[in-house]
Amino acid sequence: MDTLQAILLGIVQGLTEFLPVSSSGHLQIAKELLGVEIEQNITFDVTLHAATVLSTIVVLWSELWRLIKGCFSRRFNEEQAYVLKVILSMIPAGVVGVFFADEIEALFSSLWFVGLMLLLTAALLSFAYYAKPRQKSDISYRDAFVIGLAQAAATMPGLSRSGSTIATGLLLGDEKSAVAHFSFIMVIPVILGKMLLDIVSGEMATMSVPTEALVSGFIAAFISGALACRFMIEIVKRGRLIWFAAYCAIVGCICLITTL
Repeated sequence: MDTLQAILLGIVQGLTEFLPVSSSGHLQIAKELLGVEIEQNITFDVTLHAATVLSTIVVLWSELWRLIKGCFSRRFNEEQAYVLKVILSMIPAGVVGVFFADEIEALFSSLWFVGLMLLLTAALLSFAYYAKPRQKSDISYRDAFVIGLAQAAATMPGLSRSGSTIATGLLLGDEKSAVAHFSFIMVIPVILGKMLLDIVSGEMATMSVPTEALVSGFIAAFISGALACRFMIEIVKRGRLIWFAAYCAIVGCICLITTL
């Protein structure tokens, strides 16, 4: 992997982690185009995930700091309730990651499956755009768990994590801005957990990735991730998800056609 490939993959990871177009699907497409075996570069994969986590923390720092301070209160408050909802939303993804990781990993080699899941992402975003449920000001514990189920399903390549969680929250009637913030906060512990599993697996020690590629990929993913996170929050507030649905539909069709 050279520096240019690392930068391009970092940009893809940073943008698609937050835009509802599937980071896993686009990384698989990028792998095909660039001839890079991403899944065999564990060190690089962990580096990109670290960059997207850091970009999320930077963009949402004020809200995260409020939650951290609230957790140290002796009396149960809104911040502690929010953290409990985030923990609740992590359970489905944790179960999938522990018990079905190998099965899901096998799906990454299928561009046909990626295309199919991109079409499913397009359908989900379209449904959320046209549905008009009564909006609630607060995300309930039940909603947090259901959104967590959507996040767990989105471990499949081509099914957008942010698209699935945000669309699910909107369909449940949760307020747009609240859903966007919850979607990006809930992914922080999930990504950190995946990073930890990759590190504990010991495979990082066997991978040789140039330092320049690691640094370049990290910077590219961090900058593009921070921009995409801010951009996506505004897009959700304005209710413009239909454009991403059209994009996913087009890319999904292209993936299916190229596999014929």
